[in-house]
Amino acid sequence: MRLKDQVVLITGGSRGVGAAVALAAAREGAHVALAGKTVDPHPKLPGTLGEVADQVRALGREALVIQADIRFPEQVTAMVDKTVEHFGKIDALINNAGAIFWGTTTEFPVKRYDLVMDVNVRGAFLASQAAIPHMRERGGHIVMMSPPINPKAAVGKAPYIVSKFGMTMVGMAIDGEEPSIAAHALWPVTGIRTAATVNLGMGSDDEWRTPEILADATIALLVKSPADSTFHAWLDEEILAETGVTDFDQYACVPGSKPEPMSISLVDPDWKPSA
Repeated sequence: MRLKDQVVLITGGSRGVGAAVALAAAREGAHVALAGKTVDPHPKLPGTLGEVADQVRALGREALVIQADIRFPEQVTAMVDKTVEHFGKIDALINNAGAIFWGTTTEFPVKRYDLVMDVNVRGAFLASQAAIPHMRERGGHIVMMSPPINPKAAVGKAPYIVSKFGMTMVGMAIDGEEPSIAAHALWPVTGIRTAATVNLGMGSDDEWRTPEILADATIALLVKSPADSTFHAWLDEEILAETGVTDFDQYACVPGSKPEPMSISLVDPDWKPSA
């Protein structure tokens, strides 16, 4: 119970990575605030905030369901306020809610551009901005579900990658600005099987790992002392290996398969920022 009685606020908590993180945190003793754009079942997406909350409660922990669209500042503020009113504190914020769409520069619709920017970097910024004042005194963690910065990953998906790199940079700034708060970025080495990757046809089961690898990696970050943590853009394998976990085959969607790393995950060792 390494997170006993801590409070973890998770955006995008209805399914996929957010749901997996919620359950992993609950198993470690944390209470969970689950935020999402809707509380109603989606005709094409499995899972609801209520279902995840019931699973958290079945593990003996408290769960709070909050309907919030992180594109709207007033809803983000209400999300944080409701969490603090219910639990009395926030120990960790997981900026997991995300919008994904890939396309070349000439083929990326403006509406999609606005969506990935609003949900990803802007939403994470708003949630962090609202949560930080409640976390300063006690300290805590903010996790951005975003990758190490690798400019070569932008080809064919630049707006989406810019939005994700923006999350990483916001996390870097928070870590430097807030002495009591540890901010991290976390990203999978391989593709993760979620409703989004399935519905967008971004691969197949033998190319993916389960969301539990990111959930376990998130817990590995949250159990660190904030005072002893400095910003790093982690890959899931990297932080898990630091804790002694090297058997990543357990996370394969298809037992025995060997999912290949995504190009987004690979930091080019020869790249250096321009002067």
